[in-house]
Amino acid sequence: MEKITTHVGVDVHAERIVIAALTGQTREAEVWDIPNDPKVIRRTFQRLTAAAYELRCCYEAGPCGFELHRQLTGMGIICEVVAPSLIPVRAGDRVKTDRRDAAKLARLYRAGELTTITVPSAEQEAVRDLVRARDDVRKDLTAARHRLGKFLIRHGRLYSTGEKWTQRFWVWASKLVFERDSERLTFEHYVSQVQHLVARRAELNREIERIAKTEPYVTAVGKLSCLRGISTLSALALVAEIGDFRRFKSPRQLMAFVGLVPREYSSGGKEKRGGITKTGNGHVRRLLVEAAWSYRHRAAFGERIREALKGQPPSVAEYARKAQLRLHRRYTRLVSRGKKTQVAVTAVARELCAFTWGIMTA
Repeated sequence: MEKITTHVGVDVHAERIVIAALTGQTREAEVWDIPNDPKVIRRTFQRLTAAAYELRCCYEAGPCGFELHRQLTGMGIICEVVAPSLIPVRAGDRVKTDRRDAAKLARLYRAGELTTITVPSAEQEAVRDLVRARDDVRKDLTAARHRLGKFLIRHGRLYSTGEKWTQRFWVWASKLVFERDSERLTFEHYVSQVQHLVARRAELNREIERIAKTEPYVTAVGKLSCLRGISTLSALALVAEIGDFRRFKSPRQLMAFVGLVPREYSSGGKEKRGGITKTGNGHVRRLLVEAAWSYRHRAAFGERIREALKGQPPSVAEYARKAQLRLHRRYTRLVSRGKKTQVAVTAVARELCAFTWGIMTA
């Protein structure tokens, strides 16, 4: 009996999924439209498995997450998740339906033209969601503070005796009096929003600190925290987002994964490079760029880094020292040549990405 593989493309939505199967080298796909229900999915794929010598499935990464992947792999079916932004698009194709999308996935999967992603474990995804929730709170808190600050400016309440959002600022704010009830209620609403988000951020920070001290994260977080600009929170976020650093064969692959490599359009003997691609994982890219700003200052082991180095082997301390010297030198050299500080920091972030790979794979 000839061993024929059936390639399946799945278009996943919250309520329904469309399945397109190509057996062998057939041109026309068999298509099923079923509810997105685990019981129905199990029955459908059991029938497909029984009728095929080997079943290989794929679907696009999206808002529906990885539950389908975990269900199918739990059934012993090969299932891969592909990057939507890297799916080839035919020029002039202006018709998009779920059935066509599923059949297109099956054809491209059979041809080997799809780029798959690494699916995180359920535990890793839970930690990743936590650090992303903390980042959402950070953004919301910044917006809430802006709203409160602009409200106070509009009504002539200017705080000029120190930094905002300190304890002294809140003592000053608690004594403010507004003549109209609508103004008072608006002020109280903005204040409560800021204070609520500050409390939520503190709660999430405590949980992140607790997780960072447990297995399997404590060793990786300890190493990454030795690098300047990477706190415990940032280190856990990097581990949760990237997972196993060893899956990247070189630091250049990790740079490309987080979109820190320059664009390039070279043709006809001419080379043209632009800004960074900004593809891939934007959360990791933001963390690295923020950390890179600390390398504007001369190399030094501050209190936080000295604490992080306790218990680490001498090789890690030496690696962290070399990273500081090289990255600070890189920043000053670029700025001295007339590069904008943002450009210099981005270049430093790219090299910092390489140092994170090095310290995690040593």
